[in-house]
Amino acid sequence: MTIATATKIEAILYLKGKPLSLGEIAEYAACDRATAAEGIIELMDNYARRESALEVVETPDGYSLQLRSDFYDLVQTLIPVELGVGALRTLAAIALNSPILQTDLINLRGSGVYQHVPELVELGFVRKRRDNESRSFSLQITPKFHQYFQIEQLPQVFPTLRQEQQLELELEPT
Repeated sequence: MTIATATKIEAILYLKGKPLSLGEIAEYAACDRATAAEGIIELMDNYARRESALEVVETPDGYSLQLRSDFYDLVQTLIPVELGVGALRTLAAIALNSPILQTDLINLRGSGVYQHVPELVELGFVRKRRDNESRSFSLQITPKFHQYFQIEQLPQVFPTLRQEQQLELELEPT
C-alpha cells in the first residue's frame, strides 16, 4: 500500500461527492479491493489523527468524505436553504413516505408538486428515479436531507402510502 493510493482514493471520494462502495473505489483507483480497503483505513486514520474538519466514514451506501458533524452549524449559517412553505411541506411528505411515487405525492399534495420536486432535486434533498413498475418517478430523500436537517433517521410512525393502499385492497370486500 502506497501513500499515493490513499491520496488517489481521497481524491476520488472528494470528486464523486457521494458514498462509494469498496468495489467502486477499487475500480476508480485501478487497484484490487484489498488495496482499496487498506487505503480507506489509512485515510480514516489520517483524518482522525490530524483533527480535520473532514472525515472518511462508512455509511450504508459506502464510504464517503464528509464534513464532521461538529461543523454542521456552519453549513446552516454559511449555506442557508430558502424553501417556500409548499416545497417544505412536499419535502416533509417525501421524507415521511420515502420512497414515494410522484403520482402518489401529487394525489397527496396536489399539482404544486411539479414545481417543488425539481427544486428539491436541484438542492440535493430528493433523489428522483424512474420507477420500473410504473410510468411514474420514485422519489426519496438523500443523505443531504439528513445532514441539513440533522436527522439521523426518521421514525416509521406512519405507514407509507403503498402500505395503506395494500391494506385497503386487502380489506375490500370481494
